Amino acid sequence: MNTVIFIAFIAYTVLLFTITWYTARHADSKSFYSGNKKSPWFVVAYGMIGASLSGVTFMSVPGWVEERHFSYMLTVAGFFLGYLVISLVLMPTYYKLNLISIYQYLNKRFGKFSHKTGSFYFLLSRTLGASLRMFIVIFFLHKFVFQTWGMSFELSVTLFLILILLFTIRGGVKTIVWTDTLQTTFMLTALIMCFIMVANAMELSFGGLLSKVWHSDYNSYIVTETSSRLCWWKQILGGMFISIAMTGLDQEMMQKNLSCKNIRSAQKNMITFSLTLFIVNFLFLFLGAALYIYAGENSIQASGDDLFATIAIQHLSPVAGIVFVIGLISALYPSADGALTSLTTAVSIDFFNLENRKDFTIKRKTQIRHLIHLCFAFLFVLVIIFYYHHQNKHLIDILYQVASITYGPLLGLFAFGLFSKHQVNDKFVPVICFLAPLLCFILSQNSVKWFNYSFDFELLVLNGMLTYLGMFLISKKN
Repeated sequence: MNTVIFIAFIAYTVLLFTITWYTARHADSKSFYSGNKKSPWFVVAYGMIGASLSGVTFMSVPGWVEERHFSYMLTVAGFFLGYLVISLVLMPTYYKLNLISIYQYLNKRFGKFSHKTGSFYFLLSRTLGASLRMFIVIFFLHKFVFQTWGMSFELSVTLFLILILLFTIRGGVKTIVWTDTLQTTFMLTALIMCFIMVANAMELSFGGLLSKVWHSDYNSYIVTETSSRLCWWKQILGGMFISIAMTGLDQEMMQKNLSCKNIRSAQKNMITFSLTLFIVNFLFLFLGAALYIYAGENSIQASGDDLFATIAIQHLSPVAGIVFVIGLISALYPSADGALTSLTTAVSIDFFNLENRKDFTIKRKTQIRHLIHLCFAFLFVLVIIFYYHHQNKHLIDILYQVASITYGPLLGLFAFGLFSKHQVNDKFVPVICFLAPLLCFILSQNSVKWFNYSFDFELLVLNGMLTYLGMFLISKKN
């Protein structure tokens, strides 16, 4: 079985590199940063599904059903509201200013300290988040395949990052738009096929399994207890601002949108993507409920992030194991390729101003960009190894908690820039953006003891509000 899974992994990787070679031909810096502004909007929309879902969604959303049931769909509904804000407010601003890095807006609006502070928080957020997304996939592939061959986890991580580095270092966004399309296709195919195979294992039709899940205890959505972190309004509000922060204020996600030829194409991409993502998340929750029902009927001791992998590889047919692994690999690459490209772009543009350096030749600029790319790949290896030694049952929960702390300053900075006419004392912005998330972290750790209140995703909103208030205190009317 391990050998078959490994062959499937190699075949998928060869296919990915073939597409990379074809799309990266004649690539230059404009191809890397913006895809030459020629990406078809429908291709971007479809590929962004895979980039948004990632291995954390593939593993953790089904495992989350035991704890949250279907209440996560309220968060997904909040996502949709957030995507509307991105389409109607943020993206027109980015296109109007013709930005490569979206954090250049902060320079134009406030100054260089705000610009570099915003970019720094993106670098921190995306490094931690992308590493977490990659970790969960690499961990399970290592556990079920490479570990049985005597490979250490550190070696498994290094090999995966070398592969990812090789197919992203040249083509950038121009390549990622197309490889994400391939990966989304395989991920969604794996999702549907696993659903069908679970139904067959339970001797039910596809419709019969849907009916069984629909009438199970897992099919509940609304929690009205205000003190609960699953309270319905917390889910919607948190989901809305998570999508604004993790998509609209995130260089990786916006870099793909900004590769469309104009604002109308980018807006069509965003709306199409948001509707499709709603359906796909619903299917993942249904699959999670089906897996828990199957595990209960067959006395399988598995839950959380282990649930999907344990049942697919150890209790269903060998075909299910192969399909699961291919889906998992499909979730790995989008988490890494876009992250490496966007992080390289942020450092190159926001900190080195690489594209505007007249004293550097094109060759020298390319060499520096490649070096930055290599450094982030090495950093990913270190962070993933750290996660390996500090594991958690529900990694998607950790992902959103990290986002609530690190994306809060970005939310406050952009909100103040867009909805206020005040100018700020730019050199104090880094202080405000340090104090706001620090205060939110302290509150999140003590809120139950102090107020009998448990924060969920709405902590991001509070973080952004504190940043906004701090910006107001160091501002004057323009």
